[in-house]
Amino acid sequence: MAKMPVMEAAVKILESEGVDVAFGIPGAAILPLYKALSKSSKIKHLTMRHEEGATHAADGWARITGKVGVAIGTSGPAGTNMITGLYTCLADSIPIVCITGQALKANLHKEAFQAVDIAEIARPVAKKTYCVKEVAQVPQVFREAFRIAREGRPGPVLIDLPLDVQRGEVKYDPDIDAPLEIFKPSPDARKIRRAVEMLLKAERPILMMGGGVMLARASEQFVELAEYLQIPVIPTYMAEGGIASDHPLYGGRVGLQTNTRGGNKLFLESDLVLAVGARFAERHTGDLAVYRGQRKFIHIDIEPTVIGKVFPADLGIVADAKLAVEALKRVAKEMTPKRSSGEWSKKAADYKRRFRRKMDFDQVPIKPQRVFKEINEFFDSDTIFVTAIGLYQIWSGQFQEIQKPYTYFCCGQAGPLGWEVPACLGIKIGKPGAQVVGIVGDYSFQFLLGDLATAVQNNVPYVIVMLNNGYLSLIRQPSKYVYEMNYAVDIGYGDGYGPDFVKIVEGFGGLGRRVIRPEEIKPALAWAVRESNARRIPVLVEIREDRDTDAAMGVSIDKIVERDPVIDIPADAPVAVPAAIG
Repeated sequence: MAKMPVMEAAVKILESEGVDVAFGIPGAAILPLYKALSKSSKIKHLTMRHEEGATHAADGWARITGKVGVAIGTSGPAGTNMITGLYTCLADSIPIVCITGQALKANLHKEAFQAVDIAEIARPVAKKTYCVKEVAQVPQVFREAFRIAREGRPGPVLIDLPLDVQRGEVKYDPDIDAPLEIFKPSPDARKIRRAVEMLLKAERPILMMGGGVMLARASEQFVELAEYLQIPVIPTYMAEGGIASDHPLYGGRVGLQTNTRGGNKLFLESDLVLAVGARFAERHTGDLAVYRGQRKFIHIDIEPTVIGKVFPADLGIVADAKLAVEALKRVAKEMTPKRSSGEWSKKAADYKRRFRRKMDFDQVPIKPQRVFKEINEFFDSDTIFVTAIGLYQIWSGQFQEIQKPYTYFCCGQAGPLGWEVPACLGIKIGKPGAQVVGIVGDYSFQFLLGDLATAVQNNVPYVIVMLNNGYLSLIRQPSKYVYEMNYAVDIGYGDGYGPDFVKIVEGFGGLGRRVIRPEEIKPALAWAVRESNARRIPVLVEIREDRDTDAAMGVSIDKIVERDPVIDIPADAPVAVPAAIG
C-alpha cells in the first residue's frame, strides 16, 4: 500500500461519500486540503463570500439531495463564523461536515495567529467535533464523520485539521475503502401492533407527519398509510409538501404562527395523534395544556431522547421513520380492510375550505396576503421555495399551497437571518433543473447578500421575492402588542434611508425590479423567471408591502388572534368535498 498526501486521501473519501460540490473559502491554514481538492475531477468548489454562507449552502444542498453537505474554512474566524450554520443543521437534523484549518499543533497553546479551539467551541452545536492531531487518524475520522452525520437523527460534524497534520502522508488505498455502514433501528413489532390498535379504536385520529419523515424519504409511504386508514394528515412545518395541500386528507398546519385556521380547528377536535419524526416544538404546540387536552399521543422517532422530552407519550416507539411507517402499513393491512372515507376523514378537506383567511386584497401598499395569492397562482407545483425567519416566513407558512415533497425548505428551529441567499444557491446546485424561488424579507436579505456574487460568478440562477415593509416586523409586532412601543425596529422604506435593493442586486451582477401595485406582481414574476434562466443569474422582485399588516398569532392554538378578515363558510352551505384518494 503506497503512501499519498493525507489530504488527497481525505478528498478520495469525500468523493466516495457522494460529495460532488464543496462550499468554502480558502485560507493559509487549509491550503493543503485545497491543493488536494484542486486535483479532483469529481468535486466542484464554490468560493463563498462568508463562511456562514458556506454552511447554509451546504445545508441547502444536503436538504435537496439527501446526501451530506460539505463546508470548508480556514482557521480562527472561519470556524467561529460557521457556528450559526452548525447550530442550524443540528436544530433541523441536516447532515453536513464542516472542515476547518488550524494552526500547527505545537502552537495551539501559544495564542498563535488565528488559533482557536474550534472543536471545543462547536461541541454544543454539533453531533461530534474532532481536532485531528495524528496524520494516520485522518482517513478514519473522515469516514466516521460521514457516518455520524447520517446515522440516527442526522446532524453536523466538524473536523479541525492542524496545518502540520494536513501536510503529512498516509498509507491509503481507495480501492479497498468504502463508507461505513449506517444502522437504522427497526420498530418493535408489539408496539407497532399496539399503535394500529389505538388508531382503529380512536374516533377522531390524526397522523402527524414530522420533518423526520421527510429526512427518511418516507412521505409517499406515509400518505399511503393515511389513505388506507382514511385518517387526516397534519404535517408539521418542516414536513410541508410531504402531502399535497389539495389532497382530501390534508388537514392543514397546526401552530401558533405557521398555521391554517382549518388545521388548528381539526387538531383541537382530534382524540388521538400519531406523530412520526416530530419534535413538538413550542411554536407548534403553544400552551401544552391546550395542545395535549384529553387526546392521546403515539410518538415515533429515531432519536430515543426526543420521546418524552416535551411531554410524555401514551406510546413511544424508537425507529427509523421509513421502517416504522412501512411496518404500520403492513400491520394495518393485516388487521383491517381498506377503510372508506367517513365523516371524520372528510373534515380535513371540509375545514380547509370553510375556515380560511382573506387573500384577495386590492389595496396599495400591497397586502402580504395578496403576494402569496399571486405566488400560488403563478408558480407550478415543481417550484422549490426557500424561506427563513420573519413575518414573511410566517405568512408563507399560512398562505402558500405546496403540492410536492422537497419543494419547500425553511430553517425551522434556529431561524438564522440571511439563510435564504446561500441556501437557494446550495439547493439550485443540488437540483439544477428546478425553478428555485427564495421568499425573503428586507432585513434578513441584508445579512448574507454577498453570496449573490457567488451565484453570479458560478451562473446559478434563482428568483428572489422580497416582501419589503422597512421593518424588523417579527419584532415590531410583539413590541407593539406586548410592550406598547415601536423602538429600534424601523430600517427604512424608500424614504431617504432605506436601502435600494434593486441597485444592490444589480451591483452584484444580478437584476431587480420593484413592484408597487398588486396587478404588477405576476408580470414581474414572469420577467424574473425569464431573465434569471436566460442570463443564469439571481433576479430580485422587490414588493413594497403595507407596513402595518401583522400576522395572525396567539399563545395557544385555540386563541389565535386574527389581525385581518377571515372567511367562515357555514356548515350547511354547499361545499364541494372531493372523493377520497387511494
